[in-house]
Amino acid sequence: MAEITKVKPGTLTDFGDGFHHIRGSFKLGGVVDLGTHCALVELPDGRFVFLDSYTLDDDLKAKVDALTDGGKKVAAIINVHPFHTLHIEWMAKTYPHAKLYGTRRHHEKFPQLQWESDFCEAGALDGLFGDALTFSVPEGVQMVCEDENVHFSSVLAYHRPSKTIFVDDTLSCIKAPFPLSLLPFTGKLAFHPTLAKALEPNPYAADAFREWAIGMAQDWADARRVATAHNTTVDFAPGEFPEKVGAALGQVAGTLQKHRDRPAHS
Repeated sequence: MAEITKVKPGTLTDFGDGFHHIRGSFKLGGVVDLGTHCALVELPDGRFVFLDSYTLDDDLKAKVDALTDGGKKVAAIINVHPFHTLHIEWMAKTYPHAKLYGTRRHHEKFPQLQWESDFCEAGALDGLFGDALTFSVPEGVQMVCEDENVHFSSVLAYHRPSKTIFVDDTLSCIKAPFPLSLLPFTGKLAFHPTLAKALEPNPYAADAFREWAIGMAQDWADARRVATAHNTTVDFAPGEFPEKVGAALGQVAGTLQKHRDRPAHS
């Protein structure tokens, strides 16, 4: 059974094999802390890559500096979610020598920053880090929707040495309902609840999304962990990840069928 771990904000967790996960704080309305995250990943050649941006407090920065020779070994900052933007300027200023990658929306929102020319969702990351760090872009869904409250899509990253998938919003974790929620943290992997609004307005989008999810689960079948943005980290038994993605697809089967059955797509 998948196991869910909650970690308090301001924590750096070493998942082993070069993957360092950082839990951060993101307060809704300044009150409810939904949490956010980034990761520092060591490449086989000794360089480091940040997945997502976060403003590190003094304690976290000291830990990152100790790993990266004062930040000199940070080679790239990869922003994988178009709407996670609060900390990008701080990260770019703090590590100015690192190559800065982002989605089209990142480029448009911060045109003054020195972005690498291609967009993350357009394959800019393919092959950059060999087999150690690979990426997957969801198909059949819009990366940026007209309704900017829909934050479904992001670029998923897989660090194969630690068998860790890093994801913002697209995949999340739903806790078991009360009273089961009083038991040790267990729950299920799920697609973000805004899927219906994120699907592209054509009758083929539902199948494209389903085929992408199945393919991603097969390609990353040896994954043992999913680190999600706003709440928890989910650990899996060997070979369990494709099964859990299949179950998540089962939960949205009605949503996908309803999209297929729409009389018109515009």
